[in-house]
Amino acid sequence: MNLNKINNILIIRLSSLGDILLTSPLIRSLKNQFPNLKIDFLLREEYKDAIIFNPNINSIIVLSRNNNLDELKSSLISNKYDLIVDLQNNFRSRKISKGISNEILRFRKPSIEKFLLVKFKWNLFKKIIPIPVRYADTIPNFSLDENGLEIFTRNEKLSFDEKIEFNIGFCPGSRHQTKMWKEEYFIELGKMFFADGKNILIFGGKDDKEICERISKQIPNSFNLSNDNELLKTAEEMKKCKVIICNDSGLMHLALSVNVPVVAIFGSTVKEFGFAPYKGKNLVLENNSLSCRPCSHIGLGECPQKHFKCMLDITPQFVFKKTLEFIKQL
Repeated sequence: MNLNKINNILIIRLSSLGDILLTSPLIRSLKNQFPNLKIDFLLREEYKDAIIFNPNINSIIVLSRNNNLDELKSSLISNKYDLIVDLQNNFRSRKISKGISNEILRFRKPSIEKFLLVKFKWNLFKKIIPIPVRYADTIPNFSLDENGLEIFTRNEKLSFDEKIEFNIGFCPGSRHQTKMWKEEYFIELGKMFFADGKNILIFGGKDDKEICERISKQIPNSFNLSNDNELLKTAEEMKKCKVIICNDSGLMHLALSVNVPVVAIFGSTVKEFGFAPYKGKNLVLENNSLSCRPCSHIGLGECPQKHFKCMLDITPQFVFKKTLEFIKQL
C-alpha cells in the first residue's frame, strides 16, 4: 500500500478511554509523515474529549447510543474514504465499515495468545509489543515516531490553588476490582506522603467519586478532584503532579498523555497484553511470584483464587519506598 496516494482516511476506535488515548502516536505519526492526509476519527460519544482538540484530526464522528447505523453509514460513504483503519475490529466496527471503502485494514488482536496465557499460562508472546505499535502494524510498511501519548486541552480552570507544589496524584479507580489496589492501601500511603510533606491530589471519573471521597476524608489536606468525567479538566489538573500513582486504567494513560510520570500498580493483568505505560517516565509495580497471574486480560469482579495476593502483597510501605526512589531519578 502506498500511503502517498491516500488522501483521506477514517480511523475507527469506538472505546474505551485508554484504547483511544493509545491511538494518539499513530494519528500524529501519520500526519507528520503525510501532511496532506485528512484523518477522520469515529468513536463513541462519551470518549470524544480524548481527541476533541487534536490538531491532527480533520473531523470527529461520534457514535451515540441513539445513532441510526444506516444513516451513519450513508454519511460515511458520502465522504469517499480512500482507506479505513479499523482499530476496534469487533462486530459493530465491522458492520459500520463494511462497504464504505474499497480499502479496509483491521487491527489484529492477539486473542489466541491472550487466551492461552490467561487460561493455561502458556506465554506465546515472544516479546512485549505496546498497543500503539500494534496499531501502527495494522498499516503495512508504516512505523511510529519516537514520542509518546498526547492529549490537547484548553487550560481548564483548576479546582485547587495552583501554587500548591510537590503534589502526588492518586488514581484509585478502575472498571474491574482485580485491577484496583486496595482502598485502605491508598489511604495508608497517602498518610505516609503527608507525613513526608507531600500533597495528595485524588483523580477519578463519575464511577470513582465514592472511593475518591472516602480516601480523601482519611488523608489530611488531600484534594478530591474526581468529577463527572470531565476528562480535559482532569488532564489539566494532573499536570500539577510530580508523579501519579495509579492502577492499570485509562487514567494511567491520561497521565502519560500530559507527560506526567506514573507509578502503575498491576494486579490481575500483565505487561504482555500491551497496555503497560507507553513511553514517558514510568515504573510498573507487580507481583511476579504468583503462578495465577494473569487471571484475565481485562480484569474481573473478584479474585478467582480468593487470596488477591497480586495486590495485597504490594504493600503501601513498598510503594512509598519505590516511589521516592523513582522521584529521585526524575
